[in-house]
This record gives sequence, structure tokens and C-alpha cells, in this order.
Amino acid sequence: MSRIGNKLIPIVDGLEVKINPDNVEVKGKLGSDVVKYDPNLLKIEVEDGNIKITRLNEEKFTKQIHGTTRALLNNAVVGCMEGYKKVLEIVGIGYHADMKGNDVVLSVGYSHPITISPLEGVTIKVIETKNKEVNSAIEVSGQDKFAVGQTAALIREVRRPEPYKGKGIRYQNERILRKEGKRAGK
Repeated sequence: MSRIGNKLIPIVDGLEVKINPDNVEVKGKLGSDVVKYDPNLLKIEVEDGNIKITRLNEEKFTKQIHGTTRALLNNAVVGCMEGYKKVLEIVGIGYHADMKGNDVVLSVGYSHPITISPLEGVTIKVIETKNKEVNSAIEVSGQDKFAVGQTAALIREVRRPEPYKGKGIRYQNERILRKEGKRAGK
């Protein structure tokens, strides 16, 4: 029994949903998206202002794909209407980020600056912060949840936060487990 697959997806004002034989087209104020599904396993229909997904059989794979398809369709609806956003913080003396066109240039302790290009449909902004600990912040936003998360992960991978001083690039409100140094135990 899929609890997620059985949930209805509400259709809000300004959202257009078109159900084709093997995909669902979603159009909203921020753009459009297409979610593919298998019509031999699932039935997608619009009833009473909601999108309803039902499975056509009770096989194991059908049960598995039921919740996944519903989650992908919900992500498309939210992305087309509201969009997704992730904020990364840069912590460390001399660490900072600058914009160069659409790309972000990171100076995070290496001998050279590192340039990261966003994936298609994703925008990056550098925000100056007033927090003493955080030098600058990077806002990654877009319509596609996967693309926003992947771009944020590529930026974070340049200098992951280290556990001793906490320097590096981390997600906003991410909790870094801190370790004591060698001399602290003596």
C-alpha cells in the first residue's frame, strides 16, 4: 500500500495539466514540465480539481512506481508554480564568491579560483551577508528540483565543510558535527 501514491495533488489557479497517453504536461507561471509514466501500470486522471493516480494491478513493481510517479508529478507542479531554492553559506577567512555572467566564481583557499556553471533552467545569485561567521551566501533557484539540488551539490563539493574549524561551503541551517583537535584532549 503506497501512502504517498494515494495522496491527491491539488490543482491551483494558474496551473494547466494535460494528460497524454504516456506523459503528463504541467504548465504554470514559472514554466512547464513533462512527467512520463507507464500507462500499462498506472492511471492518471483529474477529478474534483485534483490529480489522482491509481495503479492498475497489485504487482510489486507497480506498487513501487506508484509513489515515485506521484512524487515526480508533485515536484513538477510545485516547480511550475513556486519553484525551488537552496542557499549555501561560505565560511572561512578570505573565502568568497563572485558572479561572472551566469557562472559563480569561488575563491575558497585553493591556488586558483573555481568556476561553476549552473545546469539548464537554474539561476545563481551571490548574496552578501551581515553575519560575522558567514562571508557570503549563494542562492540557487529554479523550476526543476533535481537541477537545483544538483547545482547546489556541485558548488558544495568544491570545498566541503571540515569538522575542526567549520570552514567550507555548507547548506543554510546545515549542522556540522565539530571535532576536538589533538591538543584539546591533553
